[in-house]
Amino acid sequence: MAQFDLPLSQLQQYLPEREEAPDFDTFWADTLASSRALAQPAERERTNPELTGLIVEDVTFSGFGGDPVKGWFLRPAGATEPLPCIVHYIGYSGGRGLAHQWTLYPSAGYALFVMDTRGQGNAGLPGATADPAGSGPQVAGKMSAGLDSPDTYYYRRVFTDAVLAVDTARSFPEVDASRVVVSGVSQGGGIAIAAAGLSEGLSGALVDVPFLSHYRRALQITDASPFAELKTYLISRRGSEEEVFRTLSYFDAMNFAARATAPALFSVALCDAVCPPSTVYAAFNHYAGVQKDMAVYPYNGHEGGGPVQQALQLTALADLFG
Repeated sequence: MAQFDLPLSQLQQYLPEREEAPDFDTFWADTLASSRALAQPAERERTNPELTGLIVEDVTFSGFGGDPVKGWFLRPAGATEPLPCIVHYIGYSGGRGLAHQWTLYPSAGYALFVMDTRGQGNAGLPGATADPAGSGPQVAGKMSAGLDSPDTYYYRRVFTDAVLAVDTARSFPEVDASRVVVSGVSQGGGIAIAAAGLSEGLSGALVDVPFLSHYRRALQITDASPFAELKTYLISRRGSEEEVFRTLSYFDAMNFAARATAPALFSVALCDAVCPPSTVYAAFNHYAGVQKDMAVYPYNGHEGGGPVQQALQLTALADLFG
């Protein structure tokens, strides 16, 4: 696909008005407090001994409502001091996959905690976490699950899981709790922004071609999935648009970005129809952190920077942690 969104010069200045419910902060403070009150210590089990240069653990931690959520915890073998840790979130429809798929950051000397995404998991990245909550009528996928109310919407559970994943990583003695970074691509990038806006004291955020931002704009300019799931949902609910967008406002990356202050490295692809550039810049330009950078890939689609962006991230982490 060719570039289809605003010119880059306009994207760099694009700062749409945020739609935000008056009780946004109270909603999230209450949501996190109730789930933290139910949290139990994480369960950890050593696995993958064939990865001789790494220590790998299969983790089960408490997420939204105390629900069990799976994760991988990897770190370099032989580390004697608490390590900086990257908490990583996964793209849409993917699960945590297999442990050996996540060796990049531990190979560079960091601890890595990979959060499984409840109720998701495709053939390339199988999942291991159920979503115990049901929902009313919805279209295929997760975008409309529980969309009748902020209380029941699917991403309330996922974003809470994400914050409690940060809490869990910080609880590990092998992790330096003062040096934690959140990261993710696409859906994972949107989750990382939410975690950055809801978690205190993060050292950084690595956010690639983020999803879950500026829903109203996305539905106006792209037919690509997963945003198309919301369009399909609205087709049969004529006249309910404002109620739907009100619910979505509690989960819009722009609103979390406005509360996030950790240093951030974003990426955007100007031919990306899945996460249109204006929706990415909407989150980036509202991001409250003073130290933020955007890597621009003019001719790429949703694959974004791929391994080139990973190299930039490794450089950014080296600069961040010395």
